[in-house]
Amino acid sequence: MKKTLTILTIIVGVAVILDLSFGIFNKPREIRTINVTGECLTSVPKDRTAITLRVTTLDKNAAKSMKMATEKMANITDYLKTVDVKMQTTEFDSYEKSEWNHVTQKSDILGIETRIAVEVSAQNPEIIEDILNKFAGQDDIFVGNLRMFTAQETLKPAMEKCLSAAVEDARTRANALVAPKNKAGKLLSVSYGTTSSMERPYANYRVMGAKLAVAESATFDTGGSIVSKDTELTINVSATFEIK
Repeated sequence: MKKTLTILTIIVGVAVILDLSFGIFNKPREIRTINVTGECLTSVPKDRTAITLRVTTLDKNAAKSMKMATEKMANITDYLKTVDVKMQTTEFDSYEKSEWNHVTQKSDILGIETRIAVEVSAQNPEIIEDILNKFAGQDDIFVGNLRMFTAQETLKPAMEKCLSAAVEDARTRANALVAPKNKAGKLLSVSYGTTSSMERPYANYRVMGAKLAVAESATFDTGGSIVSKDTELTINVSATFEIK
């Protein structure tokens, strides 16, 4: 009986030792990390010119007001289909318009006003200038918000390239912090934010008869072309790297 207990004790002891040894050798390696920021600043040329055409009609009869507006806008879009532009309806509204009467001290209902607006853009700014000159000064048609911008298909690859550069900037900073004994290894996580000058209005114009009054942020050069600042793009990243 004693011999049996001794053998069982030895077996249990060996099992405990093996279990402890197995746990030590298979314990997950603790990963050391470093979190740093990176930045990329770039600029992208503005390659499209846009303008807003708005039709505004007023009539006592709602149906007539809407019909006049849609017919005028149909004439505009028929012309726009003959030139190389992209267009998108940005406003379609019909509402009761009133005006304050200072004599009677109450609001007078003027009728039903209908507003339809379409944004038109082109790669060639001369096309937009021709459109402006064609419709400026016409009854019930208002032309404005002339501007230049960077198309999304142009901006997207520039943003992707800048994002990659920002991550590399973060890696460079990480290597500088852990040098000389270590270096940044595998990228474990990354988050980023962007800012762009497109969020602020540039190249705004207003119509004065058939002429243009140009804002300070954009000008016409001697050849008649619209000149505007490039779109400024900034990408900031927060990246976590494994320390090797």
